[in-house]
Amino acid sequence: MGRGRIEIKRIENSSNRQVTFSKRRNGMLKKAKEISVLCDARVSVVIFGNSGKMHEFSSSPVVEILDQYHKLTGKRLWDAKHEDLENEINRVKKENDNMQVELRHLKGEDISSLSYRELMYLEDSLQNGQRIISEKQMEVWRSITKRIQGAGEENEHLRYRMRQLEIAEMNRNMGEIGGGSGGGGGGGEVFNHHHHQERDHQGGGGGSDHHHHQMLPFTFCVQPMQPNLQDHHPSTILHN
Repeated sequence: MGRGRIEIKRIENSSNRQVTFSKRRNGMLKKAKEISVLCDARVSVVIFGNSGKMHEFSSSPVVEILDQYHKLTGKRLWDAKHEDLENEINRVKKENDNMQVELRHLKGEDISSLSYRELMYLEDSLQNGQRIISEKQMEVWRSITKRIQGAGEENEHLRYRMRQLEIAEMNRNMGEIGGGSGGGGGGGEVFNHHHHQERDHQGGGGGSDHHHHQMLPFTFCVQPMQPNLQDHHPSTILHN
């Protein structure tokens, strides 16, 4: 008994429709592969199910087959936007290839085929590049020198401030020592007492000693901290 002929129309039952799609899809892809192998044919099959899932077979890259189809039929497979994008991609690829060649020439590679004019242009490019690099080096050097000079000036200013603070602290300590030892006279009276003693020892003819004391820039008055020393020496003069 022969097999009945199936009517070609949409299968209403979704389950039966899916089963039939799977069987015939696999059979179609199998036939496409067989004809490409048996007949050395270029075959490309793309199938989309109603769910949107894609199934394909191509004996050659799909792009090559579509390009051949475009050339043989003259039909536009891409719109103007896609063509512009393809042209831009080709332009960037060509520009990149030219830059790669130029870079090899700058490294001294593949220059045997260059003409005299091209070699002169390459030499000018190298000299300009060397000049720009030298100028950049000098700019960086001047910047570093300026920073070092600024750091030195700041360091000198800090050292000056530290010296001022040390002198102020020393004067404050001397004032505290003179004020705590005296009972009314303070460090100034100690300095005057010592100064009068020096004048009594000089007499009238001690010109060189008098000149020596005039050369002293300043004095610090320090009272002894131990009571047994205060009985014998009323003051101690530290000359700086």
